[in-house]
Amino acid sequence: MENKISNTRLARPATPRRTGRAAAAVGTVAAALALVGAAATGPAFAEGAGSDPDILSAVDYSDCPQDLPAGVDRAAWRCEVTVAYGHITLGGIDMPDIKPITLVHAEGPLADGTFGQVFGSLRAEPTPVPGGLLGGTKGRSPVLGLAVQPEYGGYSDFLGTATNKGALGMKFRLVSPLLGRGCTIGTDTNPVDLHLKKAGPSTWLSQNPPLVKFEAYDNTFTTPQATGCGPLGQLVNRRNALPAGSGANHLSYTAYYTFKTYDQLPAA
Repeated sequence: MENKISNTRLARPATPRRTGRAAAAVGTVAAALALVGAAATGPAFAEGAGSDPDILSAVDYSDCPQDLPAGVDRAAWRCEVTVAYGHITLGGIDMPDIKPITLVHAEGPLADGTFGQVFGSLRAEPTPVPGGLLGGTKGRSPVLGLAVQPEYGGYSDFLGTATNKGALGMKFRLVSPLLGRGCTIGTDTNPVDLHLKKAGPSTWLSQNPPLVKFEAYDNTFTTPQATGCGPLGQLVNRRNALPAGSGANHLSYTAYYTFKTYDQLPAA
């Protein structure tokens, strides 16, 4: 059961799996990362001095998708909520402590006996970027401030293989008084492609209610230039070294996930 559960975690929710990237199931960034029992080799993760956050008291199942595939047994499907804390580097943007990302998705057996996932939501608050738009101390001005808000990029597939433990498309909205609402690194048609690897074994912190902790990372993805930023687009890309090739970007996080089967959820 643990292997199956981690295979849907960290990334994001998903639709029932089909062949091809565009139709790939959406799942949480945690999913499929534990599809394999052996931990993948990855960078070390330092544990903080404090205790694990109280995830269970704040879990909200209101984003659980209700439109499950036809013919499935709803009691055999889970709605999973994953909360991830981590570090993201996107070219010249380095955020060592991003605000939590919460992912919600459903997963379970399809009528034909295969496994499917259905997207729920990806929510995150903007994280301020040190130095703001211009870098240095100038970014402390509210007008010159800059924050990054992670968003779902349109696809995920966490059923995994022996070499690919999970995939997620994301985009990162650049939030500033001087940038338009459409300023993003990655888009729905050209997302930042994450291929996630586990950084160690999963740990069950609680059995009832279930709560599992795991760590994952990707240090091979590329990032496109920011688009939709208006007149300051060139400055944004130059200041933040975008686009950035493999090796110039990094994502690592600690994630906690819990779940309920659909027969345990309130009627919609």
